[in-house]
Amino acid sequence: TYAPKLILLDISDINCIRDVAKEILNCYGCVDILINNASMKVKGAVQSISLQLDKKIMDANYFGPVTLTKAILPNMISRRTGQIVLINSIQGKLGIPFRAAYAASKHAAVGFFDCLRAEMEEFDISVSTVSPTFICSYHRQSAPSNWEASTWK
Repeated sequence: TYAPKLILLDISDINCIRDVAKEILNCYGCVDILINNASMKVKGAVQSISLQLDKKIMDANYFGPVTLTKAILPNMISRRTGQIVLINSIQGKLGIPFRAAYAASKHAAVGFFDCLRAEMEEFDISVSTVSPTFICSYHRQSAPSNWEASTWK
């Protein structure tokens, strides 16, 4: 039995994810179940959202889970066991107006984890994607003209 250990991670900061994964593996030796559950979204018209914010959402919702999964995966493969779960969104299957960056990032994640599922079958590693509908999450509301600050995390 291991004592719980709090490790903070900003999933949109791709540069620190490998170090955090290494810290976790050094502390516990392995990860049996990896649940990718972090997400970021913004509501606004495509022309109102900056490319910089599009990239931040893609980092949090696609590159973050992919980077963390790739950092943990070699350990699971060497042990030939493990479970990886992506908590995604129904918007990974269909897009709705004013959520283009979010839907695009969730579509990308579904594609990656679908491929990963097929590849990991030979190693007895289970890969699951959960796509719930609306999730009420923390919301930081800004002035209507400032879409950049109107993000959900």
